[in-house]
Amino acid sequence: MIRNAVLKVLAIAIFTFAVTPGHAGTEPLPKTVSSSPAKPYKVLTSGKRITVQSKTDISKIMVWTAKGHRFIEANDVNATTYSFNVTIREKFLYMMLELSDGKRYTEKIGLAE
Repeated sequence: MIRNAVLKVLAIAIFTFAVTPGHAGTEPLPKTVSSSPAKPYKVLTSGKRITVQSKTDISKIMVWTAKGHRFIEANDVNATTYSFNVTIREKFLYMMLELSDGKRYTEKIGLAE
């Protein structure tokens, strides 16, 4: 009987400490910052035509389907724009873009039917 009372008091104490916010970090949290920096390129789609525009030169571009079939792989592009037509029936494509500074970016691209 006493054991049950002690267990109830212990459970209430644990619950109270778990629910009560701590006072250790009372400083307000900083404003949330976007976790991903701005992309240095744009992907423009117009039907089945896709154009990639970049602020710096594009060195490589690779595009593949959701099933994993690669249908564009261009090395040594060395231009700020790259355009291509999608000749297969897919709703989504994945693109890997490598810029001249060596940074790589991947993106999922949705296509209009």
